[in-house]
Amino acid sequence: MRLRWLIVSSVFAVCLAADASAQTPLTWAEVHARFEANNPTLHAGRLGLDESRADEVTAYLRPNPGFSIPGFLVNVTGVPPDTGRFQNQTTSLSFDYLIERAHKRELRRDSARAATIIAVSAQTDLVRTLSFTLRTAFVQLLQAKAFLTLAQQNLTDYDQFLALSRGRFQAGDIAQIDLDRLQLQRVQYESDLQTASVNVRTAKIQLLQLMNEQTMPVESFDVTGPYDFAEPERSLADLRQMALTARPDLLAARQAIDKAKVDYRLAVANGSTDPDIGATVAWQPQPDGKGPENISLGVGVSIPLRLFDRNQGEKQKTRIDITRNEQLSDASRTQVVADVDSAYATLLSTVALLQPYKAAYLAQSTSVRDTVQFSFQRGGAALLDFLQAQQDYRSVQVTYVNLVAAYLNAAAQLNLAIGQEVIP
Repeated sequence: MRLRWLIVSSVFAVCLAADASAQTPLTWAEVHARFEANNPTLHAGRLGLDESRADEVTAYLRPNPGFSIPGFLVNVTGVPPDTGRFQNQTTSLSFDYLIERAHKRELRRDSARAATIIAVSAQTDLVRTLSFTLRTAFVQLLQAKAFLTLAQQNLTDYDQFLALSRGRFQAGDIAQIDLDRLQLQRVQYESDLQTASVNVRTAKIQLLQLMNEQTMPVESFDVTGPYDFAEPERSLADLRQMALTARPDLLAARQAIDKAKVDYRLAVANGSTDPDIGATVAWQPQPDGKGPENISLGVGVSIPLRLFDRNQGEKQKTRIDITRNEQLSDASRTQVVADVDSAYATLLSTVALLQPYKAAYLAQSTSVRDTVQFSFQRGGAALLDFLQAQQDYRSVQVTYVNLVAAYLNAAAQLNLAIGQEVIP
């Protein structure tokens, strides 16, 4: 009975370990969600947004009032016998406050808010560019897995063919040299399998690094997703319009114009005069030390004379900055259109190459290989013809896998150019 429970417990423990080591393959959406949650570069960008919002608080602070106590004078020489050294001294307290005119405080706040808005767009653009890097790594892993599947299938098929060829050799149907050449050809398929295995592991490591997954074992990590192509459903004009609306770097360039206009208004406001209003209270004891103290109150206004410095340089600088940002916005718009056109052309070109492969070349290469193999096994085809058919089949299959990866990368490039995921 105890032995039975021990066996059951052991089997249960093994099942739990297998479940723990198994990892459900992640989809692109799940990979991207983990990337946004864990990537340290994105975290640093979000902290930059918090810093920008803190600048808004600083920009809207009021000036601090001033408070001063003048120093006391001490009678050192010539002090009458009936007078102390600290008598007959005037004591005063002064308060002053700078009054900012022309809405300087509000304009500083608006400028800081505009900077935060630009920072938000810059953070969105950072997500856009890093997501493209992530998508490229994701496609690279899918490509490596496709190569691994192809290499495993090719090696399995070739091993089955070798088994039949050894039987023919033992029956005296083929020569030793032919069998040796067939066995040497297996090295190519072994090499493909080893290379594909290394590429899969390397691609997993790169993707895990971007996701900042430091505890997940490489062996249990896997992804899944469609490894195929489709013709684009949207026209070039629609994609251009979507990019002009969605690209965060273009939006940031437009927002920079608005901030430059606020900065110009702030420069004009800073050229105005700000009065400094002060109040003073003073008291002085009677000379004989008898009677009430003399108390006096005073109010004053200090107005700087802006005869020379009226902030002319900043006014000119911010006025020029408006024009500069307008030019940069136009350049960004032109770049966005060019990015979309280039990515769209690449996508169409890749689709045009893939269509004949899927429609004819894949099936033809398989048919030719199977036909030549069947003929060779029955002595109707030469060994060189069979080896050439095998090589052609492998070349067509590898080219197709590479073209699908090129299509997926072109789709990712188009999504990057538009600023949002149009082709999943």
